[in-house]
Amino acid sequence: MTRLVIDARYVKVGRHDGISRYVTGLSHGVAQILPTRPDLDVQVMVSDPRQLDKLPDLAWFMGPDPVSAKELVTGQVLNRHRPDVVFSPMQTMGAIRRRFGLILTLHDLIYYDHPTPPGHLPAAVRAGWRLFHESVLPQRVALNRADAVATVSHTSAELIRRRRLTKRPVHVVPNAADAHQVVSVEQAHRLWEARSRQDAAHKLIYMGSFMPYKDVETLVRMAAALPHHELHLVSGISDSRRQELTDLAPHARLVFHNGLDDDAYRNLLQQATALVHASRGEGYGLPLMEAMSAGTPVVCSAIPIFREVAGNAALYAPVGDSRAFADAVRVLGDPERAWPLVQRGVAIAAASTWESSARELLSVVDDVRRRRLAP
Repeated sequence: MTRLVIDARYVKVGRHDGISRYVTGLSHGVAQILPTRPDLDVQVMVSDPRQLDKLPDLAWFMGPDPVSAKELVTGQVLNRHRPDVVFSPMQTMGAIRRRFGLILTLHDLIYYDHPTPPGHLPAAVRAGWRLFHESVLPQRVALNRADAVATVSHTSAELIRRRRLTKRPVHVVPNAADAHQVVSVEQAHRLWEARSRQDAAHKLIYMGSFMPYKDVETLVRMAAALPHHELHLVSGISDSRRQELTDLAPHARLVFHNGLDDDAYRNLLQQATALVHASRGEGYGLPLMEAMSAGTPVVCSAIPIFREVAGNAALYAPVGDSRAFADAVRVLGDPERAWPLVQRGVAIAAASTWESSARELLSVVDDVRRRRLAP
């Protein structure tokens, strides 16, 4: 019998962020597999009982708040539960004096290539941010505490190896689509036909932060070249950043939502001509997967991770090239080009399941367990 603990303390009580969604999806995937794995005993560790509302019906226990000083004793807390292997969706879990196999996760390396910190942070924090990302040593120390390292994409795995961030085995345990959110081809066709008949301005959707590496400026310039389109910017934004983008292209039709709940966002996606994303680097591409799940075409920057996620279901533009983005959006006016993209996107989303990702995770768990038992 292998005792596995999933560190679910990063599950958000409110709306998911990327890490919350990742560990929740994997937990549900593992729960789906359990009937075929009688050799597995799985528990989740939470730091707030309300997190259980988003998790499958598994045995659970309380652990320290992961952003408190008590994180230092997490290893001792886990030792008392005698797990064979612990999986954490972060690389920062406390593991002092651990007596169990440990799988840590590094999602991306964005801030090594794009070290500019968020502008709203205090000056001292921004300085520390830059110093941390000028060296790989802190990350190496964190990851080498593990028996194995997981990451969410082959692109991130290659970057981890290239930068020699760990001497531990690196495994891809990918992000996935939420199965109940993936439309059928028939539903996608009805939505696509409804969009093609609309008389109002065509909606283009951007979901993501407004950090410099996201290059939202390219999307704003694109929108200025598309007078019959609105660019809907979904996420929360500061007044100053909003003004910067508005001043960049005064004639662009920009709609700032400053945050939407999941249902409103999905409804907006299903009305959209396309989801657009000009990022210069990502660890995954969750907005792309959400769009493909909703039957919405994707226009994005031609970076490796976006090609890994969307494959032949997206139109690509060179990084920073607003004209190319505008040209790609215009292509979607041709039904013979647009509809096949939708079909391929739905197929990719349908094939990307949390159960298959969970099988990858359990393969890593089994490997760690075997290696720790080996003489």
